[in-house]
Amino acid sequence: MKRTGPTALIGLGVAGLAIGFLAELAAAGMGVAVFIPPLTLPITLVAVAVIVVAFAVPIRRAVRGRSVRRIDPFQATRIVVLAKACSLSGALLVGAGIGVGAYLLSRDVLPGGNAILLTALATAGAVILLVAGLVAELFCTLPPGDDDERTENVHVRSD
Repeated sequence: MKRTGPTALIGLGVAGLAIGFLAELAAAGMGVAVFIPPLTLPITLVAVAVIVVAFAVPIRRAVRGRSVRRIDPFQATRIVVLAKACSLSGALLVGAGIGVGAYLLSRDVLPGGNAILLTALATAGAVILLVAGLVAELFCTLPPGDDDERTENVHVRSD
């Protein structure tokens, strides 16, 4: 599996921005209340980010040789897929948060309460999730020297 590239992250961020802004615009146009992220959203995003990095730390220790415990390759695969999903969904949520924030700030009358603060906190939580996903994915990567040594030790027999 390839590591998450900047193209996918930027593309999902732009798509999230468009979806967030247009969804708020459509809701306001139909007379429906606009979406204001609840306070539990950034808390949940940060908690998921901490959990993903915590799952990846034992794999990092095993890859670096600092742990004698054997890591199940299926577990490592699941964790790296979870990390990739977190980085991609974090990019989408960052874009959506920026889109919602841009819509709220573009209004003639600013929304009451702490709608802008909650949107900024949700966007910050999404950034933390994105970074944690990329860090966890990095933790699950084998060093470049390991693959080279393994291929050098394989002898192909030609008959």
